[in-house]
Amino acid sequence: MTAQFIRLNNGWNADPNVSDESVLVDGHDVLLRFDVNAFQFPEFKYGEIGILRFVNCSRYRLGETNDEGWYLGQCRFSGLAPAWGEFYTVTGDPSSTDGPDDWVAVQRSTAENGKHFLFYLRESTFECVAEKCVAEPRQDNALFRMSKTIPRF
Repeated sequence: MTAQFIRLNNGWNADPNVSDESVLVDGHDVLLRFDVNAFQFPEFKYGEIGILRFVNCSRYRLGETNDEGWYLGQCRFSGLAPAWGEFYTVTGDPSSTDGPDDWVAVQRSTAENGKHFLFYLRESTFECVAEKCVAEPRQDNALFRMSKTIPRF
């Protein structure tokens, strides 16, 4: 089966020049924190953060593949994903999470409800399998404050 990539970051993105993202496990959820791109999206201020909550997550990874590796064809989605630096859900290929061996388990598999999320950041690749993704409802989250949403599909 061929993987399909549905872009989820409309009107926002991670800063392409900063690589200080972090992951926090909160029960069965995973939070990804990153700097938002104020250069491309001027409604944000430089240094503001975005926080995504991956609800009911079974596993996640923050891998080492960066933009150079992606363009050199060293990423398993090089040539398949439409562009580096975007946030996607991967559909159509049940083996899309196969390959990397650095997954971190959060809970027993919720594969029947899990979606494969993929976010290409400055110096790393974040992936997770979760029920859904939302902007974390906190005032220090620029995505939430600016009413940015993650499309449901």
